[in-house]
Amino acid sequence: MLFLRMKKITSNLLFRVIVAIVMGIVLGLYLPEPLGRILATYNFIFDQLLKFLIPLIIVGLIIPSIAQLGKSAGKLLLTTVLIAYGSTLFAGFFSYFTSVTVFPALLEQQIGTQMIDENVKVLAPYFKVEFPPLFDVMSALVLAFLMGIGLSRLNNSTLEQVFIDFEKIVSFTIEKLIIPLLPLFILGIFYEMTFSGKVFTILHVFIKIIGVIFVVHILLLLIQFTIAGSMARKNPIRLLAGMLPAYFTALGTQSSAATIPVTLRQAKKLGVNEDIANFSIPLCATIHLAGSTLKIVACVLALMMMQGLQIDLLQMVGFICMLGVTMIAAPGVPGGAIMAAIGIISSMLGFDAENQALMIALYIAMDSFGTACNVTGDGAIAIVLDAIYKKK
Repeated sequence: MLFLRMKKITSNLLFRVIVAIVMGIVLGLYLPEPLGRILATYNFIFDQLLKFLIPLIIVGLIIPSIAQLGKSAGKLLLTTVLIAYGSTLFAGFFSYFTSVTVFPALLEQQIGTQMIDENVKVLAPYFKVEFPPLFDVMSALVLAFLMGIGLSRLNNSTLEQVFIDFEKIVSFTIEKLIIPLLPLFILGIFYEMTFSGKVFTILHVFIKIIGVIFVVHILLLLIQFTIAGSMARKNPIRLLAGMLPAYFTALGTQSSAATIPVTLRQAKKLGVNEDIANFSIPLCATIHLAGSTLKIVACVLALMMMQGLQIDLLQMVGFICMLGVTMIAAPGVPGGAIMAAIGIISSMLGFDAENQALMIALYIAMDSFGTACNVTGDGAIAIVLDAIYKKK
């Protein structure tokens, strides 16, 4: 029932985001400015709510994840975590170097034009209500890591149960408050972009970005299975073909968790030891989000290039490393990967409300492909682990 509910939520969300984009463009063409300012007022308040909740989301999702992960400590767990994190980092840097190579030529007509025109029309909200966050994003991350690691060393901790309950509250808030209100926020953003004359440039760029990311995530899977095949001394194309049922299941469910039974079955069919598969596949569904990381990095770079922002390699190295850690909080919550990442996107890269909304819209538009890349890569990690422990 949980898997069906999550599938329904993610599918409905994609549909509502598409409808919101279309309605935002239509209203931007015909809705008069006084009524448009109502949407601008809503967007300002929602942006404030998002900024208030993001540190709490980070604390609520990451602490229980680290605490529960640490309690099952062992060599196999440590090896799996390191490989999964290494795969996520590789996906992030692969996406970075591909994007900085391909996007400048692909987006050259958009860079420095309508996106950064200082003379565009701007909608002002009727009023502003500010509620600053209790603490900033970096404080939340440091607190989450320290508390999670500390709780992983304690047995039957009452404080851990408190954070598990808090995680349920945060998940409920995302599912019942943020996700339902998100399409209206995106509608307002696209209304403002249409009103200011930027929207058709954005949509033209969206198509290019999605096409590039699709090709890059296929290349990532080929690299992952080439490594797995070389370690297992098996044909990588045959291994990748064997995981295709999991890939297409993830395309339909948009959920790593819902795809676990299929991923498990296919990994075992490829010869992975049953104990290795039973341990690694469910764990990687929680901590291995290489496809999601690839998407986020590419979208971030595209938006930065479109606005003429300077891209600093060292800054992006720090961002990708932090993103890889933050992704462990993402699974299990519809739209969770981008919601977990938006905090560091804002704090480390300085994205404003409009860019955050564009990031969310782009991410959700490609959610199926990112999830499919994640779960198919889980099979490659299971094959690598099987090869390592067979040698031992």
